[in-house]
Amino acid sequence: MIKVHKQELLLKTLLILALALSSPAAFSSTSGPARSELEAFSTGLKSLQLEFTQVVKSQDGSIQDETSGNAWLQRPDKLRWVYAGDFPETIVADGRNVWIYDEALAQVTIKPQSDRVADAPLLILTDVNQLDRQFTVTELGDFEDMNLLELKSRASESAFERILIGLDASGIRMMVLEDAFGLRTEIRFSNVIRNAVIDPQLFSFTPPAGVDVIGQVTEPPGSVEQP
Repeated sequence: MIKVHKQELLLKTLLILALALSSPAAFSSTSGPARSELEAFSTGLKSLQLEFTQVVKSQDGSIQDETSGNAWLQRPDKLRWVYAGDFPETIVADGRNVWIYDEALAQVTIKPQSDRVADAPLLILTDVNQLDRQFTVTELGDFEDMNLLELKSRASESAFERILIGLDASGIRMMVLEDAFGLRTEIRFSNVIRNAVIDPQLFSFTPPAGVDVIGQVTEPPGSVEQP
C-alpha cells in the first residue's frame, strides 16, 4: 500500500510544487502572508532544484515509511524526482510522458503527461487556472515559523482529505498530505535553489536494458512513425 501511496503522493506533490512555477493568480481566491510569500517566491521563477525528506505516518502517529531524495523542476512541464533509500525510484516528466522507474522491480511505467488531471496533476504546470477549480484555499496562520496554506478538494471524492503548504520568506519549506486512509505524509524541503542551471538531460529518460516497460510513449504532435 505504501508503494502505491508513494506514487499517488508524488503526482499530488508535483501539483503543489507547480504552484511555485505558476502565476500568483492561481491564488486569487485567498490573501494573507502565505500567499504573499508564495507570490514573492514564484515571481520570475523558471526552475527549482531541491532536496527533500518524506515521512509517512499512520492515524495513530506510527511511522510507516521514511525516505529522502532530490528533485529538479523546470517551467513549464519538466521534472525529475528521485527517491533514494532501500526502494529507489526515479520519476521523469519530459513534457509528453511521465516515466516511473522502480529499480527494485526492474520496471518502467510510462504514462501520458497530458492525461486527465485526476491521474496526472502535472497538467497544473501548464494550466494553473485549474487549481482554484479543484481546491478551496485557506490561510491557517503560523506554524513552526512558517505560514500555512490549506487546500481542500472541491471534488466529492478525492485521494487526499487536505493538503497543507508551509512557506516562509525563502519560499516553500513543507508539505503535509492527509489521505482518506488516515495516512499523513510530511515532506520537508531543503537546499532549495531558485533558477538553478539544470542539465536538460535530467528531463530525458531511456529505460535501462533488461527492465520491463509498461505503457507506450506519447509522440509529439505531427510526428510520423517510421516504418
